[in-house]
Amino acid sequence: MTHDAIELCRRYADILRAKGSSERTIDNYLYSLKGLAEFLGERPLDTAGAKDIVAYQIDLAAHGRSDSTVRVATYALRGFLEDVLERPDAKSAKLPCPRQPKRLPEVPSPQEVKAIFDAAPSPKYRAAFMLCYGSGLRTSEVVHLLPRHIDSQRMLIRVERGKGQKDRQVMLSEQLLAELRACWKRYAPKTYLLEGKHPGQPIDPTSIQRAFQAARERAGIRKRVTPRSLRHAFATHLVERGTNLRVVQTLLGHQSLNTTALYTHLAKTWLTDVKSPLDSLPDKDPNPKA
Repeated sequence: MTHDAIELCRRYADILRAKGSSERTIDNYLYSLKGLAEFLGERPLDTAGAKDIVAYQIDLAAHGRSDSTVRVATYALRGFLEDVLERPDAKSAKLPCPRQPKRLPEVPSPQEVKAIFDAAPSPKYRAAFMLCYGSGLRTSEVVHLLPRHIDSQRMLIRVERGKGQKDRQVMLSEQLLAELRACWKRYAPKTYLLEGKHPGQPIDPTSIQRAFQAARERAGIRKRVTPRSLRHAFATHLVERGTNLRVVQTLLGHQSLNTTALYTHLAKTWLTDVKSPLDSLPDKDPNPKA
C-alpha cells in the first residue's frame, strides 16, 4: 500500500474508534479497505467510488468468498466513502442481499470435544479451546482476556466489550482454572492471559483456528467444526442437560432469546423423547384372513 493509502486507513480507524467500534470490527473493516486498495491496483484509494465497491463485491463473490465476507466488506467500504472521502454516492454501493440457506451448525459431541482437547498442539491452544467450550466464549473474546478478568474466588470470568460492546460474566470451571494456572506458570504472559509469539501481544485468532483444525484432523473428527463450534457445543450440551434457555442466553451474551432458541434444534434431548410412529405399528395383523 502507498503512504497515502496507509494514512487513509489510519484516519478511518480513528473515526471508527470515535464511534465506539470494537477493535475486532476495526480490524475487519481495515482488512476490507486494504483489499479494495489491492483491487484498484495503481489507482489511488481516494479515487474509489460506489461503482468500484460494487465491482469489488462481485470480484469477492467470484473468488468464492462467503456472503458474510461480502456483506462486511460492503459495510466497511460504504462507511469509508461516507466518513473519510465524504462521497454523496456512498449508500448506492450495495448489491441485492442473497437469501441465506438455513443450515444448522454441526456440533461436536462431548467425546469429540475431549478428543480435540487431547490433540491440541500445545497447552496454550488447549486452554483457548477450553475457554470456548467451558465458558461459551467467542474466539475474539478469548484473545482479549486479561488476568484480572479471572475471578477465582467467585469462579467467574468477566468478559468486557464482547459483541455489541456488552460486558457479561460467565462461569469458570475448576478444570479450566487449573488449565489456566498451568499455562500462566509455563508461559508467564506479560499482559494478556494468552499471548502469541510477541510478549505483551494477544494470541492471534487465526492461529487458534489453525491449531483447532490441526487438532481436529489429529483426533480423526470428520465433522466440519471450527473453534466457534465449541461455543455451539457449550450451549447445546447445557440445553441437553435441562439448563433454562434464559440462563443460556445470558451466558452467551445474546440480545434476543430467538437467537438462543437455535440450540433447542441442535439438542438431541427432545428428539430422543419423541417416539417414532414406526415403532408403534403392530407386529402382526390382529384379524388375519381365514
